[in-house]
Amino acid sequence: MTANTAAARARMVSEQLRARDIRDPRVLAAMGRVPRDAFVPEAVRHEGYDDHPVPIGHGQTISQPYIVAYMTEALRVEASHRVLEIGTGCGYQTAVLAELAHEVYSVEVIAALADTARRTLEGLGYERVHIRVGDGHQGWPGHAPYDRILVAAAAETVPPALVGQLADTGVLVIPVGVWHQELRVLRKHGERLELLATLAVRFVPLVKR
Repeated sequence: MTANTAAARARMVSEQLRARDIRDPRVLAAMGRVPRDAFVPEAVRHEGYDDHPVPIGHGQTISQPYIVAYMTEALRVEASHRVLEIGTGCGYQTAVLAELAHEVYSVEVIAALADTARRTLEGLGYERVHIRVGDGHQGWPGHAPYDRILVAAAAETVPPALVGQLADTGVLVIPVGVWHQELRVLRKHGERLELLATLAVRFVPLVKR
């Protein structure tokens, strides 16, 4: 890490997150620690802390820092939680979750992205992260139930398998829609999902295998 990247990360937290009402100190601290530039391809590394999504190959992107922070804050992750992430991508959101949770399980449909994310996360010392290649619509049933589930790609509807793998009173954060998307923050109560918040967003689609 250079002084320049450390300063860029500090500015990102101050100007893009804190200035836009991200308030959770644990989320701000986590995003101040994770080197976002390490997760983007070398050709666009100079955009690592810019205020927009960045292409990571295979038609996918790393989300805008504010969206990562908003989703993470909405998830309300506690240190004891087991979190399921759908859409590993480059692994940046995975790393932020790993800073906050006890264990993170992440599913990625594109094998090349999963491999790259795994190498990056291992290189940075994240040990309580588990990545598999698979269809995110199906989740990762072998380790359910999860206290929290975060989906980093837009589903046409909320996948029933994910609801089934969410612990009672657990929180699910997921973008839903095709042309008009909204980020939904949902809490599970038995068979019912309570809508806590929404936000207009634009995500790549949740791909089926």
